[in-house]
Amino acid sequence: MELENIVLEKRGHIAVITINHPPANAWNLATMLDFEKAVDDVEADKEVRVVILTGAGEKCFSAGFDVSDAANSHETSPKGRDLWRQIDRFPKPVIAAINGFALGGGLELAMCCQFRIMADGPKVLLGLTELNLGIIPGWGGTQRLPLIVGKAKALDMILFSKKIDAKEALEIGLVNQISPPEKLMEDVFAFAERLAQRPPIAVSCVLKAISAGSYQSLDKGLAVETEGSKIVGQSNDCIEGFTAFLEKRDPVFTGK
Repeated sequence: MELENIVLEKRGHIAVITINHPPANAWNLATMLDFEKAVDDVEADKEVRVVILTGAGEKCFSAGFDVSDAANSHETSPKGRDLWRQIDRFPKPVIAAINGFALGGGLELAMCCQFRIMADGPKVLLGLTELNLGIIPGWGGTQRLPLIVGKAKALDMILFSKKIDAKEALEIGLVNQISPPEKLMEDVFAFAERLAQRPPIAVSCVLKAISAGSYQSLDKGLAVETEGSKIVGQSNDCIEGFTAFLEKRDPVFTGK
């Protein structure tokens, strides 16, 4: 698979998708189409249990929409909304390794990831700054930011185009963990390795149940949870989990 603006690497059960569109890893149509290919690839790959999403370089995770490609915005924007939603509903955990500033659509993408780990550096900032341009967040920011940080804080950040640093992002719950810039990927991989050791079928069932409850209704979420309970109860991983517990050893889950 040839990709021009996205780098896809696989290390055991972990896939790394790197946005590689300098200088700001912004999203034009070509980058978006490459990203779609990479996302579909890792979703279909049964060996991949965890996905890490990051930006190339040391300065930027993603600056959002590439205004120099405005002529293609009628294609890029709908594609962005669909792909960000796909990440939000992804059946495998996705970790945003926020290595640099994440603004606009870049932060909107990071918010779709199940986990966010951020470099604690003086120039690493998060924000939905679209109102500075007279526009609004259009790839899910008006919905996901309030769900994560609360309505009042979200309005403060969006209406005043505020940018926040790693410590404040951690304090308000926008990120799960912060790391020194030089240790970011080491910490992210350690986190991903722990996730990859969890039972893949059960992890997927949990993610699907939470997505159903968030996007549809509590009743739908409960129905998906019930179905997931049936699926995991018939898995080899279930047998392994109980056997390991009785034998007082760590389980080795195979995803079967």
